[in-house]
Amino acid sequence: MQTDRRVVLWLLCFMLCVDAGLLWAGIKNPPQQQQVLEQLIAEAQANNPELKASEERWRMSVERAKQAGALEDPMMMLGIQNGVVRDPLDFKRDDTTAKVIGLSQKLPFYGKRDLMRDEADRGAEAERWVVEERRLELRRMVKEAWAQLYVVDRSLETVKTSIGLLDDLVRLAESMYGLGQGGQQEIFQAQLERSRMEEMRIGLQQRRTSLAATLNTLAHRPPETALPVISSLPSPPITLSAEQFNQMALANRPALKTLQAKIDQAGTGVKLAEKELYPDFTVAVEYMQREEAMESRGDDMYGATLSFNLPVQTDRRRAKVAEMEAARRMAVQELAGQQNQIRLAVSDALAQLERSRQLTRLYEAGMLDQARGTFEATTAAYRTGKAGFSEVLASRMNLLAYERDYHGAVADYQMQLAVLENAVGVPLPPNGHP
Repeated sequence: MQTDRRVVLWLLCFMLCVDAGLLWAGIKNPPQQQQVLEQLIAEAQANNPELKASEERWRMSVERAKQAGALEDPMMMLGIQNGVVRDPLDFKRDDTTAKVIGLSQKLPFYGKRDLMRDEADRGAEAERWVVEERRLELRRMVKEAWAQLYVVDRSLETVKTSIGLLDDLVRLAESMYGLGQGGQQEIFQAQLERSRMEEMRIGLQQRRTSLAATLNTLAHRPPETALPVISSLPSPPITLSAEQFNQMALANRPALKTLQAKIDQAGTGVKLAEKELYPDFTVAVEYMQREEAMESRGDDMYGATLSFNLPVQTDRRRAKVAEMEAARRMAVQELAGQQNQIRLAVSDALAQLERSRQLTRLYEAGMLDQARGTFEATTAAYRTGKAGFSEVLASRMNLLAYERDYHGAVADYQMQLAVLENAVGVPLPPNGHP
């Protein structure tokens, strides 16, 4: 029986080493996994229905801009002038009767059409940057879901290894109980922990299915499309300061460009509203064809008129100017608020990155080795009767928790990188800086 116990303990140590090898395997992200991630991002940015809807909304605004500033259709007029009621179709009865054809065209005051076009162009530009912001947001969502999938995959691997170890512990406890060297409660305790591990495995498997469906949906794939098991994530260093990232955001963030376009649009709207204080014109020409009648030769005649509205309702027009000025001030304040949010996001992301980096180093530098050493020492003490079975289980569960926390810190680093990319408006290359 002593030989059996040694074999079981040797198997425990062997599986623990295998577990450690899985934990440390592949410090860098395997190229094929990075290619899958980039492919998911590319498909999301090319096929996502919500992004396509935003693109169509932008195209609508572009086509709307082409209509702005266009002249209204000319008006054609056909008529009879000075017809005689007693014989309305006899155009020779009276020498003043004439058949009339006329054209008229409304002409906005000088400069209005250019301002209309400029205002519409600024609106279309704002919609274009909305599309780019959505594209950037999709990249962040894909990378965050990918990092979460990594945590689940690593946790599943750790849980499966733990289940195997617990199966061996159950067999060991049963053997010792059979020899009268252990209690039956140890068997139940090991079986209970194994059931908890199985419950955790089922939950993790469901979580993986949901995350895979989320990634596939973002890329407009069938939700059940298979995704590879993620063995590792890169942790590129951050070498730029918060101020440098803020400057990158000011130059690249689409949301800021959207608001700047809205400021310009509102500024043009102010000028256009001021132009409403000036009249619009309507030019009309008429040709009158006359028949010979009585002693008249029936000379044809023409007419020309220039009419314009009288912008006497100044209160309404000045209120429009005030409205557009308020819209511009609102956009300016929204831009300032967005810049504040970006600075906050950059600062918070850098702080979270530093926290995750330090935690990762802490786990790599000693905590995992210490937890592993504790488990080995407790197992050895249990073999000699100096430790209880519950201590062996507790040390194994602690090691499991530390391994999951380690992978969580690695994933959190990647998710905060995605947040930082989203804040500055450009993807960060693998070396961590532009």
